[in-house]
Formats: sequence, structure tokens, C-alpha cells
Amino acid sequence: MISRGGPGAMNSQPRSTSFSTSAPQIPNQRARRPSVSSRFSYAVSIAEQGEAQTAQGVAAQHQIEEEIAQIKRYEDFTTIDWVQDAAREQLRRKARRKRNAGLWDAGRFDWRHRIRESYDAAQGWIVVTIIGAAIGVNAAFLNIITEWLADIKLGHCKTAFYLNENFCCWGEDNGCDDWQKWTGFSPINYLIYILFAILFACTSATLVRSYAPYAAGSGISEIKCIIAGFVMKGFLGFWTLVIKSLALPLAIGSGLSVGKEGPSVHYAVCTGNVISRLFAKYRRNASKTREILSACAAAGVAVAFGSPIGGVLFSLEEMSSYFPLKTMWRSYFCALVATAVLSAMNPFRTGQLVMFQVHYDRSWHFFEILFFILLGIFGGLYGAFVMKWNLRVQAFRKRYLTNYAILEATLLAAATAIVCYPNSFLRIDMTESMEILFLECEGAEDYQGLCERDRRFRNVVSLLLATVIRIFFVIISYGCKVPAGIFVPSMAIGASFGRSVGIIVQALHEANPQSPFFAACLPDVPCITPGTYAFLGAAAALSGIMHITVSVVVIMFELTGALTYILPTMIVVGVTKAVSELFGKGGIADRMIWFSGFPFLDNKEDHNLGVPVSHAMIKDVTSIPTNGMTLQRIEALLAEDNYQGFPIVEDEHSKILVGYIGRTELRYAVDRAKRERTLSPQAKCTFAPPPSADTITTTPGADIITPGLARMDSFNTISFAEPTTNASASSFASSSSSSNSINFSRYVDTTPVSAHPRLPLETVMELFRKIGPRVILIEYHGKLMGLVTVKDCLKYQFKVEAMEEVANNGQHSGHGQGNGAEHQGNISNDERLWELMQRVAGWVSDKVSIASGGRIRLRDSLDLPRETLAGGTGARVDSGTNRTVRSQGGGRDDQILDGTEDEDEDGVELENRQRYPHGSTSR
Repeated sequence: MISRGGPGAMNSQPRSTSFSTSAPQIPNQRARRPSVSSRFSYAVSIAEQGEAQTAQGVAAQHQIEEEIAQIKRYEDFTTIDWVQDAAREQLRRKARRKRNAGLWDAGRFDWRHRIRESYDAAQGWIVVTIIGAAIGVNAAFLNIITEWLADIKLGHCKTAFYLNENFCCWGEDNGCDDWQKWTGFSPINYLIYILFAILFACTSATLVRSYAPYAAGSGISEIKCIIAGFVMKGFLGFWTLVIKSLALPLAIGSGLSVGKEGPSVHYAVCTGNVISRLFAKYRRNASKTREILSACAAAGVAVAFGSPIGGVLFSLEEMSSYFPLKTMWRSYFCALVATAVLSAMNPFRTGQLVMFQVHYDRSWHFFEILFFILLGIFGGLYGAFVMKWNLRVQAFRKRYLTNYAILEATLLAAATAIVCYPNSFLRIDMTESMEILFLECEGAEDYQGLCERDRRFRNVVSLLLATVIRIFFVIISYGCKVPAGIFVPSMAIGASFGRSVGIIVQALHEANPQSPFFAACLPDVPCITPGTYAFLGAAAALSGIMHITVSVVVIMFELTGALTYILPTMIVVGVTKAVSELFGKGGIADRMIWFSGFPFLDNKEDHNLGVPVSHAMIKDVTSIPTNGMTLQRIEALLAEDNYQGFPIVEDEHSKILVGYIGRTELRYAVDRAKRERTLSPQAKCTFAPPPSADTITTTPGADIITPGLARMDSFNTISFAEPTTNASASSFASSSSSSNSINFSRYVDTTPVSAHPRLPLETVMELFRKIGPRVILIEYHGKLMGLVTVKDCLKYQFKVEAMEEVANNGQHSGHGQGNGAEHQGNISNDERLWELMQRVAGWVSDKVSIASGGRIRLRDSLDLPRETLAGGTGARVDSGTNRTVRSQGGGRDDQILDGTEDEDEDGVELENRQRYPHGSTSR
């Protein structure tokens, strides 16, 4: 039972499990704090009282808000408090209405103010329109450049070097004389193909490593966390956008088994973040920015697949933890604008938004459902297999290959080119191969005899080999330090497997046309369309790797425009989902979040932990009393750089909760006070709020304190400030002109979110998801008992799951050390593999040195000290204890950072989430 208490009700009958937010505490009086709704009501009521403020007081308070918000904008690896951000937006709107009302009363609300109000109301739609157009233009240019880079490896256009093969041979189905291979000697063409692949991959990895490390990878996992409130400085910055846009075509053109559809979401969200920052409305409000980022994610998928509705559903199903109706409309409009601009630019000159867009004019038969189910099973198995082994590769990469990011990408591209060139379906770009595999045989291009009966066996073998080889390279390539997605590689794998199944079914029908099994087929009409099997296989693989359903169905429908194939797609995706769930929940993006240790509570998970929050909370909390602490002690706490906030209590003995102050606010308050006047290190610091919101306090020689507008910064805390009627320097930090006391009460959040220690942990996790506070304080009858954050909840969840896994393994194996033995075995295998790689690298470097007469020495560059983990110097906030975890790697300064660096973390297999990152909490 959840109840909401009011002031003065603390000493009533024993209370039930409750959730509340704390209100201002009067000394020696225990009162139950108001609820979240009361918190908002109190903020509004204070805002109404703020009408009595003078213009000087408002200006001073506004200056404080802006300065603290500017500081917080650069805090990395922290979480946003959405409760405070929402209250800030309410206060902004309230103040604007009051200002307009004052102008109306004074008769000064003229046409200029009307235009300004109209612009403020329409600003959201203006921003979304600009962002959508920018995303569409960027996508069009990236499509053109990517196709040219993919074709230039095979040959060039004699009439115009800048044209790809399709434009060079416009109107021709099987090439033309204007498109010429580099030489007439196949081995030389093979070598040129490999050299281009190495050049493109090396250039892409160098750009990423040198200018924007966050441009590596897909970015979907991190964006999910950012939209949920996790701050990653620079991940959505301008340079990340530029380098992602430059390096992505190079990575795709190199032939690596990576796609551009996942990174499309990243550069789209970067575009939205960069453009929205130009508008103050979004620069100062994180919740408003979150709406824009959700809309940009939808637009990114829309331009990647030519599917605006599918993009909106993808953002709803996969990206956003909070998706109100207004955000859905913004997402729809942004995706609409982006696809309209892409269509207007028409990058393929065919009217298609993507190369593999196709249309089917045949229906399907019910006996084919059996084979559709087979494709669904393949999709589920594929997703589980790739996720398991890719995470193993990611752990190995993080442990051993961090210092060799450029070399790794280059060698992967070389190996991919060497192995894939002989296979006609792997040699070409993945989007081009899907276009070929999706097409019907009748009236379409016959690539490499794909539709010829006498070459069916050879084609089936080639397609199955392509499937196996592509799976291997996807496992080892996804996660390397170049822009890399997994959407298109997975779809290409599913398409090649599906096409092979379709060819086999077609051969069975032609061999047994009179069989009752094929009785639904009409005579003299093609019964089986292998291209549809490729199409459904692509849907199955995409659903299996991402664990998404509805959005996949809509995306595939928008790709084909065939209503008749919605039901088969739903069947395939449903079977894929069922099979995938047998091997664990969450797609590759969710697994990467767990692997990286980001504080993210997935709203798709149902928890049944069965314990109160007191089991997961931190009991040893450093708090600050309202009176008695000296400035020297405060600065000593800040100098430790361990805590991100401090609960405020009446005194250390009673622990009666008064409020909460963030580290940033406290640091700012101290620095501001020291700038304005000379302070003694023994000056007493006061954090007690005024006894009553309606009380006007005066002291000799002090400014008059009046009830003021609630101050709220953009990320951390709400503080109900007491702006003064005097803009003197002392008004910002002190209520006394004496240097022996400082009043910091204006910076204290007097209404932090709090909960009873017996509140179920599942309910607390739901509170984090729904209202999004950074920290929840645990209090009992007004007394501070501890605090809990998202990471504490995740830590306890992982502990329970690990114990259950050990118990299950113990029942099956007779002892409880199955997980530990398996983990140690994985580490031992990784060590042996690394030693083998070192020996091979040493042998190659020696041979090169001998062949060059000692002029080329690769061993010098290969003998760098190995880092145990991702090196460099990074900082990550541990929201579990509100501490900052510092990681000091021994790597170089330009080390690629993942935002999860810790000294003692081992590469882990998180398929079953057996362990949680060591650095997730720090006592």
C-alpha cells in the first residue's frame, strides 16, 4: 500500500509502506514530507509569492541559475534528475504567464510581444523541422558517398570518375562498357580490392581515434541511456557528428561487416543535439532536449530504411523510456521531414529511399508457413549466437586490443576483403546484395546466374557459405573502433539464408509439382518466389539481434508496400521473438548497456526481487548538519572528490532529514562566497531553511529575505531561494555581513524524493523509471536511514541473479562453482589466444624486417605495454554512493574511452549477467 502523508502526521498511527517527498523541516518537529504532487504544488505556490521580488533580486537569482547550469552542463557520467527538470519548466512557464499578465495590465503587450509569444509556442516545431531537414540532407550525401566508395574498389567509370556503377551504367542491367575494372588481370584486381579496403578502414579508424572517440560503434546503447537521463559529455557533440559523418562511409566502403543504419541513429541524434543547443529553450532544459533526441532517433531510422512510421515505432519500442503523445507527434513530424527531404534529393535517382526497396505483386500460400517458421527459428538462434560470442569478443577487445584500435580495424578489413572477394555475394556491398536477393527472378536482373536452374546447387552452397562467413565477421567486427552498425549485416545474413531456403523450396516444387503439399499452386504460374524468403529472413535476423517486433514488421512493410506479406512477416517475427526469449531477454543494445555498466533500468523487464529497499540502500551516508560545520570541513569534503551530493540533517545525533544539496551547488556556493568577501576557515556554515515559507527574517546589518521564486538548476537540485531586495555581493551566500557565518540554505533542496525503508525494491525501481530522480533518500519517521540510486538497484539485482545462477549450476553439477570455473576458463582461453596473436605478430614483423633489410620494423609498434582494460584517464560518477570513480589507466592520452574505465574490471560475459562491473559502486 502506498500512502502520501502530510505535515504533522508523522506521530500518528503506525504508517504503511509509503513514498513521499520531503518538505522543509522545523527544528525538533518530525513531520511527514509531502508527495511528488505536493512538491510541484509547493513550487508553484512559491512562484506565485515571488511576485513581490524586485527586479534586482530576480536578476541576481537568474545569474546564479545560469552559472550553476553552465557548470552542470560539463559534468560527465552523471544522471539527470527529471523531477527537478520538470519543476524548472513549470516555473519557467508560470513566470512567463505572470510577466505577460503584468504587461497586459500595464497596457504594454503590443505586437512585438505577440510575435515573441507565438515564436516561443512554435519553437519546438521549428526546431524539429530544421533538424529533420538537416538529417535528410546528411543521409542523402552519405548514401551517395557510400555507394561510390563501395564501387571504386572494383573499378571506375571512364566517362566520369565520380560516378558509381549504377549511375555510370544508367539503364543497363548487367554493367556497361563505360564501367571498367581496374585491370584485366583478376589477381591484380583482387590486390587493389584489398588495398582499398585497408586504406578506407585505416582512415576511418584514424579519424575516430584522433578527433572523436565517441564516433566509434553504433551508439544506440549509449543514446538509450542518454535519453533516459545519463550524461555523456561529447557523445552528441559537434565533432562527433562531423567525424561520424566522415568515417561512416569509409567504414562501409572498406567492406567491414558493419552497417550504416545503426550509426544513422547516432548522427541523427547528434544533429538534433547540436541544433537544439542553439535555442535557449532547449539548452537550459534537459527534459525538452530529451523530446528532441527521441524524435531524432525516429528520423535516423526513417532515413536509414525509408520508413517514417517504422522509425517512430522503433523510437517508441527500443529507444525511449518515456514517450508521451507530444513526443510521438514530434517524432512523427521529424521523421516525415527527414524522409521528405531525402526523397526530394533522390540520391539513387530511382525514386527509392533505400537501395534494397522492393515491390512484390504475388501472393503467398499457406503451406509456406512451415518454411516461414523455419526462418523465424533461424532468426532467434542467430541473434542468441551472435550476442553471446560478440560479447566474448568485446571483452577480449577491451582487455587486450585497446591500444591497437587502428591496427585492429585495418587487419579486420584486410581479412574481410581476402575472404569475401572470392564469394560473389560477399564481394559487393551488403545493401546491393540485399537488393539482388530480394528481387523476383522474372523481369529482374539475374546476378551471377541466381535464377538459373542449372546453377541452383552452386548458388545455394554459395549463399550458405556467405551466411556462415558473414556471421563470423559480424561477431568479430561489431564493436571495433569505427562507426559500425549491426542492422544491415544482420539483414544481409538473413537474406542470404532466406534466399537459399527459397531456392530449395522452389526446387522441391518443380521436382514434385503434383504433390498434395503443393496443391495450392496454380499451373503455369510461378508458385514460389525465393525473393520473399530473403525478405522474411532479413526481418527474422533483424528481430533476432535487436529483440524488436512491431517496428520490424512496419519497417519491412514500408520497404515492400505489400499488404499481403504483413501476415507472413508477423509470423516470422513472432517465432523469432519466442525463440529469442529462450536464450535471455534484451537485444544487442541492451546487452551492451549491461556490458558497459551504464545505470539504465530497462522498462521491458519485470522484477520480482521480493525485498524492501533497505536491502539495497547505502546505510553509511556522509551527511551535513544544518548548523555547526565549519567552512574548512566543507572544503575538505569537496576536496575528496568522492561525493556528488550530501543529505542535510538537523544534527548528527538525531539524523532528522532536512534536505539535500548537490556537490555542484555546494562548490559553487563556497566559491561565490569566497569571491565576494574574505572568509575565515572557521566560519560556521548554516544549511537550515527558514522556519516558514511566509516568514520574513531580518537581522542587524543583513539584507531583508523575502519569500522567493524556487530556484532550480538544469540537472541536479531544486532549491527554494530567498532572493533579496538588495543586489549586494553578500546577498548571494550569506545572511550576515559577518565573516564568521555563511548561510547556504538557498542552495538546499528542501523537498528531495524520499521513501520508507520497507517500500518494496520493485516499487523504488519503478519510481526511478517513471519520475527519474537522481537519488532517493530513505527515511523513517523523519530520520535519515540511507539513500539509494539506480546503480544500487542494479547492483542488488545482479547479485540476486548471480546467486540464482550459481544455485542452478550447483544443482546440475553438484557444486556451486560452475560460473566461476566457466569464467576462469574464458579468461584462460583469452590469455592463450592473446599469446598466440603476439607470436604471430612477432613472426610477421620479423619477416617484414628481414625482407626490408631492417628499414621497416613493425615490432617496435607492436611491443607497447598491454593495458588490462581501456586505458586513458576517465572519470565516472558512481550514482550508487554519489561518488566519482576515477580510473587511471596507463595508456596514452588519446586512448579511446568507453566511459566505463575502471582499474579492477575484467572482461566479463554478461549473457546471463552473472557479474556486475566492479566500478559500479564505491563505498
